[in-house]
Amino acid sequence: MARRKKVYEGKAKILYEGPEPGTLVQYFKDDATAYNAQKKAVFEGKGVLNNRLSEFFMVGLAGIGVPTHFIKRINMREQLIRMVEIIPLEVVVRNFAAGSMSTRLGIPEGTALPRPIVEFYYKDDALNDPLVTEEHAVAFGWASQQDLDDIVGLALRVNDFLSGVMMGVGIRLVDFKIEIGRVWENDFPRLIIADEISPDSCRLWDIKTGQKLDKDVFRRDLGDLSDAYTEVARRLGVLPSNVTHATKPTLIN
Repeated sequence: MARRKKVYEGKAKILYEGPEPGTLVQYFKDDATAYNAQKKAVFEGKGVLNNRLSEFFMVGLAGIGVPTHFIKRINMREQLIRMVEIIPLEVVVRNFAAGSMSTRLGIPEGTALPRPIVEFYYKDDALNDPLVTEEHAVAFGWASQQDLDDIVGLALRVNDFLSGVMMGVGIRLVDFKIEIGRVWENDFPRLIIADEISPDSCRLWDIKTGQKLDKDVFRRDLGDLSDAYTEVARRLGVLPSNVTHATKPTLIN
């Protein structure tokens, strides 16, 4: 990795220049963060699990015609992806009230919503990624109205796919976050799913017990995060054979 040029490093991933123009190598770290990186730790094997799970979901989406940035998995921690222009909006789809929605609107966690609700958050860590409206996105040039219509359509298709896959293994998809990238094909822009889809970006509850199998385990000190992610991977049949959790998480001050 030392010989490659680093393009960007985020909280949970590193992007390197890819082998071909228009490609990047996405490396999954073992770092976990919460509350806008105010809480940090390292969990052995987390990056391997998220790499395999994101591959599983991206390949599944491509199989039903939802375009993504994923090209192929390179190894246990890396995947080859298309370079995209990221739209500066986090797109959240909610099926049940939880997290900030429950806090903001006073709706008890776990309340089923009358329909999936799509929310937009402006990607800016310094502002704590504030909730914004479609009007904000259009007025400030983050996305056009046509972009937003297309994004909502993509997000709901992802929701249908993920909800069905998770229900099949006894997991409730409470909500999830995706990012959208723009690519140019023959001088025409196209929107595709980017970043990752993993327990880092979803709320996943066991249907029978309500046990949390996502990053809320870390946020709320409910147990070992790697164990929760391993359970998701086990149920989906994508558990890497060489993942071990022999060490305790290392807290970062």
